[in-house]
Amino acid sequence: MPKTRKTAAMTAPTFELEEAHGGMVIGIDEAGRGCLAGPVVAAAAWINRKEFPPDLLALINDSKKLSRAKREEIYTRLRTLPRDVFAFAFARIEATEIDEINILQASLKAMKLAASRIAIPFNLALVDGNKTPDGLRAEAVIGGDAKSFSIAAASIVAKCEKDFALDEIGRKFPEYGFEKNAGYGTAVHMAALAKHGPCPEHRKTYAPVRAISTAS
Repeated sequence: MPKTRKTAAMTAPTFELEEAHGGMVIGIDEAGRGCLAGPVVAAAAWINRKEFPPDLLALINDSKKLSRAKREEIYTRLRTLPRDVFAFAFARIEATEIDEINILQASLKAMKLAASRIAIPFNLALVDGNKTPDGLRAEAVIGGDAKSFSIAAASIVAKCEKDFALDEIGRKFPEYGFEKNAGYGTAVHMAALAKHGPCPEHRKTYAPVRAISTAS
């Protein structure tokens, strides 16, 4: 059974969890579980605590607390860093597979894939949430994207890549406004869904999509 760590609420991430374990510790987070369309994306991230730019570190936080513009600004800078300072990888599971295996299993699969793709040997993964992928040496951290810099960095990567994916889908199916709603069930999205029905990128097993599919 995975360990689950609960820590006191923090106003900003720290390296407390990474330092408690020592060695090469990565953070893992996902984005898009609540979307009605598009992929779920998971990312793994490792930060060299001695070499990482302090000014950039000061910007890293739970991606939900950052605007899209700020997330993308940070991600752009992260991608310029050498791998011995910052390493990351991401993986996406598409809507059709989410419908086949369910969103929890899709999220865990994406997390495990992201961890397998990161270009460093790590000894532990800190995973946001209360579950960890099978076969991965990991510790679940509830609210981890607000507690750990590594998880917060992973959350930024995952959120940006998920938004990029929805932008791409939105160009194929402009009637749903994916570039504005990022796949979530906003009023505009729901109105378009009711008018046009689901597109191939909608998650057909999700209740709001299933209800419209059944009615049409």
